[in-house]
Amino acid sequence: MTSNPNTPSNGDDSPQDPLAEMLKNLMGGQGMGNIDPAELAKAAGLPNDPNMLQQMFAQVQAMMSSTTEGPVNWQLAHENARRVAAASTDPSVNALQSREVDEALRLAELWLDPFTDLQATGLIGRAWSRAEWVEATLSTWKRLTEPVANSIAKALSDALTQQMPEEMKAMMGGTSSMLQNMGGAIFGMQLGQAIGALSGEVVSSTDIGVPLADLEMALLPANVAKFGEGLSIPENDVRLFLAVREAAHARLFVQVPWLRGHLLSAIEAYARGIHIDMSRVEDLARDLDPGNPEGIQEALSQGVFMPERTAEQSAALEKLETALALVEGWVDELTAAATEKVLPSAVALRETVRRRRATGGPAEHAFSSLVGLELRPRRLREAATLWAALKDERGIAGRDAIWQHPDLLPTAQDLDDPAGFTERRRLAEASDSEVDDALQKLLEGGYDAPAEGESDAPRSDDGDTPGSTDPDEPKG
Repeated sequence: MTSNPNTPSNGDDSPQDPLAEMLKNLMGGQGMGNIDPAELAKAAGLPNDPNMLQQMFAQVQAMMSSTTEGPVNWQLAHENARRVAAASTDPSVNALQSREVDEALRLAELWLDPFTDLQATGLIGRAWSRAEWVEATLSTWKRLTEPVANSIAKALSDALTQQMPEEMKAMMGGTSSMLQNMGGAIFGMQLGQAIGALSGEVVSSTDIGVPLADLEMALLPANVAKFGEGLSIPENDVRLFLAVREAAHARLFVQVPWLRGHLLSAIEAYARGIHIDMSRVEDLARDLDPGNPEGIQEALSQGVFMPERTAEQSAALEKLETALALVEGWVDELTAAATEKVLPSAVALRETVRRRRATGGPAEHAFSSLVGLELRPRRLREAATLWAALKDERGIAGRDAIWQHPDLLPTAQDLDDPAGFTERRRLAEASDSEVDDALQKLLEGGYDAPAEGESDAPRSDDGDTPGSTDPDEPKG
């Protein structure tokens, strides 16, 4: 076997290409070699815990030698998300916390009843730990991120394979499947890190405005307590306010069954349009330093593979942001109405939630950079103003009736001018009615019939009806 002439040799014909060394080390060929475990832990977003690292490396080596369904290693993403969620303090939910959450959500349903035409859900309130949130939501995260995740993982795998010298590819032979899994393993670890970090920020199952767990109503006691730190507001008030928001979200998604699919489809449509900048991926693979594995993590976390948005992407993003704003605006307005007379701190808590949703936390920023997807309702305040105006104009039932069909939903233009929504809708409905009338007339052959006052008799070439008499023409 000949050595690669483009790489140095140690005298035993084994290539010393940096990429090959890194792969060999990751696959367990020579232990960890020149890769610093602390640096790799940093790259994966994990604490430098020797026991945790040993478990992770053993798992990675097993995963890399097995086949996966698709480019992304979702099992590794799952395990890493669980590991990150448990890395910080994540105590199991105790009986007292479960009872407090259940009582808060039950009371929240009662408070909401007078302020919406949508019926209560009848769902049992849950109290989740962060790890339980990961378990309950991971399948939805997979659905939302799979289009772009697959693109990035495949791009990484292809770029790494292309960078490997041809002789080394022949030498690896049957281990080529390991190379194909490498991109999926790298991205799976990063995605798991991002989801695990999010579990430390969210306070409920619908906190990001999307029902990540279908037909569930839940709060995370540890994160609810964290949310209330520094607010100088009783913990029970914080829990009740967040419970009302969660119950309002759940009521909307349960009683408007098309809405969850509508939102998730809008997110998927946007994600499918994200393209990967292959030149940047190839640059990363070319410059990869096995002694500096956090380079991959840094590149992924900064979203360097995401090119500028196309016009189609911008349109999809506007549609998505409008839908998220409408959901959050309705929940915001309903929560304010239900709590203003029963919670003295309702106004302050409403403003705190609004600012939090508008800016997003550190983990949410990291997630959006990783997959190029932001789930923040940038126009929450405008949407809340629109829903308030519709309630004043149409009443509670008239406002909530807009959720009957996606075609009835307000648009971005309506958020710009809430006062003009009804007039624009009236004109649109009138236009649709004219089209319907014209179509019905066409189907009935109405356009072939003579207009009122016209004769059915045929005309001659000069325009006269055959048999007619010119009054000036002499008779006889």
